[in-house]
Amino acid sequence: MCGIAGYHGFEADEALLRRMNDCQQHRGPDGDGIFVDGPVGLAHRRLSIIDVAHGQQPMQTTDGRFTIAYNGEVYNYLDLRTELEGLGRTFETDSDTEVVLEAFAEWGDEAFDRFNGMFGIAIWDAEKQSLTLARDHFGIKPVYVCRVPGAGRDGADAWLFASEIKPILASGHYDKRPNDRTIYRYLRFRIHEDGRETFFDGIERLEAGEVMTISAQGMERRPFTRLREELAELAKEQRPYDEAAAAEYKSRLVEAVRLRLQSEVPVGTSLSGGLDSSAVAVIINRLINEGDATTESVGTQQNTFSAVFPNSVNDEERYVDDVLDICRGHVAAHKIKPTPSEFKEDLLDFVRTQEEPLISSGPYAQYQVMREATKHVTVLLDGQGADEMMAGYIPYYFVYLRQLRAQGAGKAAAELSKSLDVLYRLGRFKLKAKLRGRKDVPTTSLLGRDFVAAHSGERYATEGSNLKKRLIEDLFVGSLPSLLRYEDKNTMRFSLEGRVPFLDKEVVKFIFSLSDEAIIKDGWNKRVLRDATRDLLPESINRRRNKIGFTTPQGEWFMRLKNHLYGIFLSESFANRPYFDQTAVLHAFEGWIKGTNDVDSMTFWRLLNLELWLQEYFDDKPEEVPAPRVKTDYEPNARKQLDLVTSDGTAVRRYPLRTDLFAREDDLDAKTLAYVDRFFAGLPDVGGDHAAATTGKWYFFISEKIVAITQGRSYFIWDIKVSRPARVLSRYVTRTPAGIGLGSPFTMQLAIEEVGLPRVLYASAGGAFGKVLGRKGLFYELVGNDIRAIDGPTEYSVYPANVSAKLAPKDPDQVAARLSAAIRARVPQAYRSTFGGTIVMDANDIGRNVLGTDAPGPKERYEAMFADNPLGQGSEQTPMAVVFEKPSTP
Repeated sequence: MCGIAGYHGFEADEALLRRMNDCQQHRGPDGDGIFVDGPVGLAHRRLSIIDVAHGQQPMQTTDGRFTIAYNGEVYNYLDLRTELEGLGRTFETDSDTEVVLEAFAEWGDEAFDRFNGMFGIAIWDAEKQSLTLARDHFGIKPVYVCRVPGAGRDGADAWLFASEIKPILASGHYDKRPNDRTIYRYLRFRIHEDGRETFFDGIERLEAGEVMTISAQGMERRPFTRLREELAELAKEQRPYDEAAAAEYKSRLVEAVRLRLQSEVPVGTSLSGGLDSSAVAVIINRLINEGDATTESVGTQQNTFSAVFPNSVNDEERYVDDVLDICRGHVAAHKIKPTPSEFKEDLLDFVRTQEEPLISSGPYAQYQVMREATKHVTVLLDGQGADEMMAGYIPYYFVYLRQLRAQGAGKAAAELSKSLDVLYRLGRFKLKAKLRGRKDVPTTSLLGRDFVAAHSGERYATEGSNLKKRLIEDLFVGSLPSLLRYEDKNTMRFSLEGRVPFLDKEVVKFIFSLSDEAIIKDGWNKRVLRDATRDLLPESINRRRNKIGFTTPQGEWFMRLKNHLYGIFLSESFANRPYFDQTAVLHAFEGWIKGTNDVDSMTFWRLLNLELWLQEYFDDKPEEVPAPRVKTDYEPNARKQLDLVTSDGTAVRRYPLRTDLFAREDDLDAKTLAYVDRFFAGLPDVGGDHAAATTGKWYFFISEKIVAITQGRSYFIWDIKVSRPARVLSRYVTRTPAGIGLGSPFTMQLAIEEVGLPRVLYASAGGAFGKVLGRKGLFYELVGNDIRAIDGPTEYSVYPANVSAKLAPKDPDQVAARLSAAIRARVPQAYRSTFGGTIVMDANDIGRNVLGTDAPGPKERYEAMFADNPLGQGSEQTPMAVVFEKPSTP
């Protein structure tokens, strides 16, 4: 398994090739090479599997005409080599690469259809001056291409290609831009990989079984195989299904597994506990017991790798254990237990690895498995592809039932009666949602209005009444392409080769030649596989009706990580995207947390994944700076200052005190006094100008937020029951970078509960009238009750402030007086007489508002002392300050 990259049409540029090649070093850590000839450059990264000592690439034919950069494995290469030798071809290595190269030299494009395996190929024909790119029959290995208009010689188009998208991004010849159509179809229909387009506008993928030829005459794309048409033709044959057919299928599958054990490096198995991967594991175990020579790559013990989720509904460990029991004595099991905290930690790398958004977080389980597997093996077999050819997903039952209904009501009724338990599993969650009265939330209501309007003509339809047609559709368009992308990215991220024996093209063709009863019969899907493995698999797996799949307990994890996810949805970048309606998304997420709507975690994953993908590949990255040193009480926060002269000429010095987070159960007075004690205990040691500043009047300022939190007036947003008036009114509030204010349904709901809906409506009308007159802030004057001080969650706040909303503190004057009395009783004697009092302050970078104080004089005097807001309640964690008036100099 390797990585290829290159160009056609540019001037010779080895630096470009190396730049592209370096981006996919993980695909081939065992070696690299480049080749330049005229308008073409080829680059290759090698992961050595077969003929480790030789087979370096790019590789040339002895006459120098053809040069290849190749990624993949062709499993029937030994048969092809024998045939080519019979035609007079000679070989200098034992690699499959040389067989692929000589096959192209002998047969041209027709060679590709002879290959049984997986491949992404680039071949330069120096004589015809043409570059040929090809991708295997099922698209197991990727090839991405990008046209660069007018960048070639004499203004002609140039082309870039690679096994991944990153090399094209790094080429310097591609102007990054997202593909809005693909994004819409992903968000709206939950699809991707359904054609040539990627999420990057202008970067396309070769489709399965497609060949692309580029020369001075232009570019041509066409299929090199009729496999899809062949499967449709075979489906019409409907060969009767019987024991002999099951036995033949078993023989073919075992041979497919044997072929994929060819390797000079260690081979293992990905074991999920499902029917497909379990079948692969037990077949390998049988081959080990029989002493088959191909199992030398496996060793005496088969390494299996399984993701398990103890105490989760997604856990399949008991099925994994049943397979391990069958293989006892010849198996070394490795169990990986992914956790939500690991998922959070790996999320950005996972998104970066996949290069494009995914349908669900399920492939993260595979990502974790591959990370562990690379410590033990270099090649990994798994069960990918079986579901799409043998109706492994529940919706296929409905397609089959419609097909039977067209043949007669009796057949459909008989099959339905034996499939009820399976179909119930699909509908039970929707049924429960209906019974609980959960609100339906259309996906389009979560998207930007203009974005939806621009793509309103998009449609996505699937075959609904012919089983074999639907399976073919999903093999090449609807399902398998995305799964193969996940597997390629996850395996290669950790320098592993993934092999998929179920996608042996001869095995697939055999299945489609059988009658539909080989696929579904009497409520059992994958019937031929079950019959073929009856003597190999434990009954718990062979007769298993419930399919979980290789996935994560996404819903459970999202509930655990709701604070983190909410912060992403709350971010300014999310708010500024044209793709999302942030207010609608936040409300829907709150409803999901509280169980009041039927939005599923898959919807939120798509929104989340798209946002993280945009951040990773399109947003400017902030410069990395070392973690700041935790400041002392006598230093200002970053980009702030200690000293200020107010408009009336008063000079003040503000000392922001760093604290731990405050929680509802904290004793405000005791915890606050501890920080005051710390400040005064260290003040004498500071000396210098600091000491001179302490001879005037001084005051203690405390943020209203921590007062409200300890009073129990802070609420997680998912605990706030939002009314329709709150949702409507919040849309007319302008949000600011400093805070969400009342521009959110849950903060508006708190305002309504605090003063009543009539008063909020009255103040809203007054505020609207005030805007006409050019008078700002009239709403807050009319509504009263310190509604201005209501805070919503902001992305820069630390947890739990980033996921909670707070009312103004209750009786802030009394709080100030109580704290002042306690402070006077314990500060050093020298500071007691100069203490002026406590101020409960609502301050941010936009404005300040004294909510409560026992200090003399007008509130405006103390608000002026915070004109530049020296506090910081995000990562600074400085929600209080000691403020000294500096004595005037004569």
